[in-house]
Amino acid sequence: MKKENRISENIKKLRKAKKLSQDRLSKLADVSYNSIVKLENGGITNPTIETLQKIAKALKVQVDDLIKK
Repeated sequence: MKKENRISENIKKLRKAKKLSQDRLSKLADVSYNSIVKLENGGITNPTIETLQKIAKALKVQVDDLIKK
């Protein structure tokens, strides 16, 4: 599995586990809604560390949790 796919799947899995919509996550993370959608669908394959940090903070996880297998 490619790293990008893991990130996409992990973000989606963690977001759903916390019962957050994509829109709500985008607001909590201060990341655009379109970015969240593209990240989850693999449209963004190389997110910045800043974006990953914001999403991890909003999900109350570590960046490692977003990129691990």
